[in-house]
Amino acid sequence: MDTGRPSRYAGLADKTVFITGGGSGIGAAVTRAFAGQGARVSFVVHDIAALRAAIEKIRAELGDIGVLINNAGNDDRHTLDQVAPDYWDERIAVNLRHMFFAAQAAAPQMKRLGGGAIINLGSIIWRLKLTGAPVYNITKAAITGLTRVLARELGPFGIRVNTISPGAIWTERQIKLWYTPEFEKEVMAGQCLKTRVLPSDVANMALFLSSDAAEKCTAQDFIVDGGWS
Repeated sequence: MDTGRPSRYAGLADKTVFITGGGSGIGAAVTRAFAGQGARVSFVVHDIAALRAAIEKIRAELGDIGVLINNAGNDDRHTLDQVAPDYWDERIAVNLRHMFFAAQAAAPQMKRLGGGAIINLGSIIWRLKLTGAPVYNITKAAITGLTRVLARELGPFGIRVNTISPGAIWTERQIKLWYTPEFEKEVMAGQCLKTRVLPSDVANMALFLSSDAAEKCTAQDFIVDGGWS
């Protein structure tokens, strides 16, 4: 059971937080964590038109967005030979494109607030050079570049942009689809810390990076993987 207990960050109370892909897995843990801080939390998926409309609706109903968590993604397995142009475009849309356009839509609201925090969810998978999902790996590597570019673009407005790169996170989906005893043995052999990394561990990092405690942190990739990568 995921029983992580986050620290309290007074600055997050009543802040408007927008999360993509917040209904399950890591996203659900992040949603619960921010709600537990007293933040006003909303979440959606990755459709661009719906995303823009939702961001504007949340502004009208709850106030300008101060924290954006770009989490939505899909790690379906595939081989190099299976990737057709349509699949490539769809994977880029699911795992990368929406992050840019969500940041673009939220940035004017953060500027009005005098600052904000954007967190893009990456992954360590491309650092490990693992096979079985080449397009997913590429998109997760690209997120690091996206973060650094946005940090430079938005820094003059007090908007901080960071990546969180999780390792093997024990979500219900991962346990159901991929996490065999053999895989857990591989993970534990790779990690410095011989313990499962949980969704709440990622959520705790998101809380910190969104808070005033991280006011000098931007353009960085914060890895939560138990020391695997």
